[in-house]
Amino acid sequence: MSQTFHPAASPSIAASTGSVVNWLFVDLNSYFASVEQQVRPELRGRPVAVVPMMADTTCCIAASYEAKAVGVKTGTMVGDAKKMCPGIVLVEGRHELYTEFHHRIVEAVESCVPVTSVQSIDEMACRLMGRERPLLAAMELGRKVKERIKERVGECLRSSVGLATNRYLAKVASDMEKPDGLVALPLDILPEALRSLTLRDLPGIGARTEKRLNDQGIHTMEQLMALNSEQVGKLWGSVLGERLWHWLQGEDFDMSETEHLKSLSHQHVLAPEMRNEEKAWAVAHKLLHKAAMRLRSNGLWAGSIGLAVGFAVPRGENVPVSRFGVPTRGWHGELRLNECRDNPTLIAALRRLWDSRPAGNEYGHPYFIGVHLNHLVPDRHHSLSLFDALEGEQSRSKLLVAMDQLNNKYGMSTIAPATMLAAYKSAPTRIAFHSIPELF
Repeated sequence: MSQTFHPAASPSIAASTGSVVNWLFVDLNSYFASVEQQVRPELRGRPVAVVPMMADTTCCIAASYEAKAVGVKTGTMVGDAKKMCPGIVLVEGRHELYTEFHHRIVEAVESCVPVTSVQSIDEMACRLMGRERPLLAAMELGRKVKERIKERVGECLRSSVGLATNRYLAKVASDMEKPDGLVALPLDILPEALRSLTLRDLPGIGARTEKRLNDQGIHTMEQLMALNSEQVGKLWGSVLGERLWHWLQGEDFDMSETEHLKSLSHQHVLAPEMRNEEKAWAVAHKLLHKAAMRLRSNGLWAGSIGLAVGFAVPRGENVPVSRFGVPTRGWHGELRLNECRDNPTLIAALRRLWDSRPAGNEYGHPYFIGVHLNHLVPDRHHSLSLFDALEGEQSRSKLLVAMDQLNNKYGMSTIAPATMLAAYKSAPTRIAFHSIPELF
């Protein structure tokens, strides 16, 4: 379905200032479930949920539109999904398959228009140039992109395309009509279109941010849009608020100097047979190995490292229940680092965190491990230390590059620390939701 909320019907109106757009945003609908339905025809037309593992105590990480129709969505507990939809088909997620399809989709889009930025495994943004920018031309290009994905990748791969004057609003537009939508937000209809949305329709506004806005008397988009940039900045308590205000006015500006990942993380729910200290440490080590490879491949340096451990406790105790349905006590620790990205330094820091975790019968066995690299800076902003110029450090950097190249080509277990051996099968590569996917 195509929408512009726009009365224009002629090229002369489409060429007016208010009917020119700068960005085309592609969002694949129910991506993981749609890929499974594409490669397994017997799943087409049936409710499907993609899960991290076959257990009722975990949650759905994706659902087909047939499953969504009865209330199953991302985050729904598997046990609840079975009750809501007795005929639901559960499929264990396959990172490599979704990554392969991702690259095929990028190629399909680029056969129509260059991809400027891959936002996640199922989202990408394209800057429009010249004759692509008038509204009617951009709408036709959006239709072409959607059809090309179906033709070259698969009929089950439906996408929603958003068009707007900046990338943020193009993302908003892509969410306004799902599945299989095509929506444009040119400047001349922007205020009217935005007032029809809720606060939660804006990317970056989740439950906590919405509550904070509500506490400040902001409950509707109309109230938010009535504020000036300084007021919105105060609401957010950071430059992000002012930036959002300018985006909502339709302004387009380059953020290339500040746009880089601010954190990297990998998490894993341990299978029952892995819930002991030795094997949990092996999984933590493997998660760090994966995060460090991503750190280097993105040209980043870490300023801190964090470790999160969830401890399973017997049911009946007065403790919170995790989103995986497990009664748990949680712990998190973090260490500041001199900017680094080499394995030995990161592993030593992770070991210090691991050794500082709480112990004792009241904490039970580890069931969840998360490793986070934070305060990331790109190469261009990295502060050199006296050690960076040492011959040994330079040799170690070259060795890490060679190891990463081998692991990227032949699989991440090709060259890895021996302490990770127990974790190879336990912590397979999971789906990369919010990063440019890599095949490792």
